[in-house]
Amino acid sequence: MNLRIIAVVGGKKSGKTTAIELLTRELVGRGCRVAAVKHIPEPNFTIDKEGKDTWKYARAGASTIVAVSDGEIATIEKVKSTSLPLKKILEKCRDADVVFLEGFRNLVVNDKKVDKILVASSAEEVEKDIKAFHPVIAITGHFHSKTEYGDIPFVDLTRNPEKLADLIERVGSRKAGK
Repeated sequence: MNLRIIAVVGGKKSGKTTAIELLTRELVGRGCRVAAVKHIPEPNFTIDKEGKDTWKYARAGASTIVAVSDGEIATIEKVKSTSLPLKKILEKCRDADVVFLEGFRNLVVNDKKVDKILVASSAEEVEKDIKAFHPVIAITGHFHSKTEYGDIPFVDLTRNPEKLADLIERVGSRKAGK
């Protein structure tokens, strides 16, 4: 299976996180290894809590900090993410079959190698975003569309996650030349 990169794009509160959650559950159930990458735009956000040992190591100058517990390994890298290319982010997902990206609008908007799933709350949102993002492989969201968008299908993800998972697998196979 070749690596498939899918950007889940749309406005705030459109259902992007829910879409990734449903698709992840469906694809993992099919045996796929899924990675999910979330862009967090809040300034000064850190997963590292002030006063904790890992925070102290970073404050002392460590550029990479690894925290290991019984159930997970977390790597914290202190980098300037505004200049981080998508390729570097994807290196963190090297063991995945499918990588879902949430956010990263500016990194993926013009990247033709990254397929997009457009999540929208209304037909008006679709009309606006469908002009910006290419290629869009499917449209989903909190509205029910009877409108045709060329050859881009509308999938009610809450009712038919398997339909969109099938599409992701087909597009991935076609791109891999299978």
